[in-house]
This record gives sequence, structure tokens and C-alpha cells, in this order.
Amino acid sequence: MRPEVAVRAEATLGEGPTWDAEAGRLIWVDILGSRVHAYDPATGRRTVMATEQHVGAAKPRAGGAGLVVNLRDGIGLYGPGGKDFRWLHRDPVPGRRGNDAAIAPDGSLWAGSMTYDEAPGGGNLMRFAADGTATEILGDVTVSNGTGWSPDGTLMYYVDTPTRRIDVFDVDGRQVVRRREFAMVEEGAGHPDGLTVDADGCVWVALWDGSALRRYTPSGALDRVVELPVRRPTACAFGGADLTDLYVTSARVGLDTPSPYAGSLLVLRGMGRGLAQPAFDG
Repeated sequence: MRPEVAVRAEATLGEGPTWDAEAGRLIWVDILGSRVHAYDPATGRRTVMATEQHVGAAKPRAGGAGLVVNLRDGIGLYGPGGKDFRWLHRDPVPGRRGNDAAIAPDGSLWAGSMTYDEAPGGGNLMRFAADGTATEILGDVTVSNGTGWSPDGTLMYYVDTPTRRIDVFDVDGRQVVRRREFAMVEEGAGHPDGLTVDADGCVWVALWDGSALRRYTPSGALDRVVELPVRRPTACAFGGADLTDLYVTSARVGLDTPSPYAGSLLVLRGMGRGLAQPAFDG
């Protein structure tokens, strides 16, 4: 369980690791740095792409068509190599930006938002279809964060960070129903941030200000805690050719004395097996 540094960086707010299976690379963002990073663990090759605005998440598009990004003012599309930017859905709201996002089993993008001042209820969670059709999934959200689905696609896990909870919903077509508490992070242990679901149906969550990852079983029982050399881990995702390496992003923002690894991309080898993630179908 010893963490390694996959990419030494000083991201202000590293977030959203995603394994791009078609390209064999790990994608992650620096939200406040307006950068999308990519890392090929087989060759060590790294690339960095500047975005139009603050970028909450970046996910691969199907067929190697580029990236879909959750920006300050809405959802954008980049072609291969970061070219040919265009808006898929633009809806600017003063003081609000995109945050974490995930691709659902049906290939749609579920993208969260929040206000810069983290005003209660200032954000939401939206579903975006390939043609740009937008549907609100959840309103009255403060800091929309980790989103993921069970292996069979019948459950969705979700974090609104200030609640300290991981919630679970039943999936009903393109909507979610029957919200209930899946797990609660106790006071003093940090705040739940980004999450991923493994092939056993266990939920891994990064603890902002908690210097750790946690894994919860499908019943919601805590069964593993992994300490990290960063105070503010933000999100995690399985990657590598066999999806057995767990990558973790981290942040430096708001820290008076950040650790040497704050803002870097970390990796934990052989932590289980992840689920293959779909690309955005648009």
C-alpha cells in the first residue's frame, strides 16, 4: 500500500483522474490552473493542455475523438490533440463553475457544479447527452463531487462534500431515485471528495483534509484505510492495462505549508481491479 509519485507536479487543485483505455493514458485536471494533464505509464510521456476556462473534469470521447470538459460556463468539446474547441452546452452563471464529473454506463456525461464561495445549494448535478441535451439530476447541491456506478449499473454513488456523506441512489432509466446514506465520514477524518467503484462493487473515496483514501464494501462497511503523504487528496481512479493501479490526485490550494508531494499524481500499485470506464458518446 505504499504510495508512489507517478507525476511530480504542483497542481493548485488536481482532480478527476480518469483512465483513457483507448489511448492507454491517465487523464487528470488542475481545476484552477485551467490545465488538462495526460500521463502514459508505459512510456512515461506527459502532456499538458491549457483550457478555455477553469476545468472541473476532462473525460475521453468515444473513438478517440478528443475530450469532453466541464468548464466554468458549461460543457465543451475538444478534438484530437486539443484542437477544434466548441461548446456542447453553454450556460454561464456568475460565480459558478463546473466541478467533478463522470461518464455513465450509457455514455452520457454527469457533470457537477458549485459556486466559487461554496454557497449552500449553489450547485447541481446535470446529465448531458451526446447531442447536448441537458437534464438536471440533482439541484440544491453545494459542492458536487464524486459520482460513480455499481458494476451492474443499478446503483449510483454520489458525494456533496459538505454533507460528509456518500449517498447511494437506485438508477431508474436516465434518472436516480430513493436517495439514502451509504456511508458517513466522521468529524476529524476529513471530507469525502472524489470516488471510484471497483470490480467488487466497493467504493473508494478520497478524503480532503484527511490525508487518506477509504474503501467501503457494497454494504457500506469501512474495510480499508490507506494513508497518503498529502493532506488534500481529491479523487482516485483505477488505471493501467489491467486496471489494478489506483491513481490519486491532490491539491495545494489553501495550504500554508504544503507537503513536497501536494499537487502531484500518486499511484498505489496492485490495489484491486477497477471497472472499465465508458467514453463520452458524443
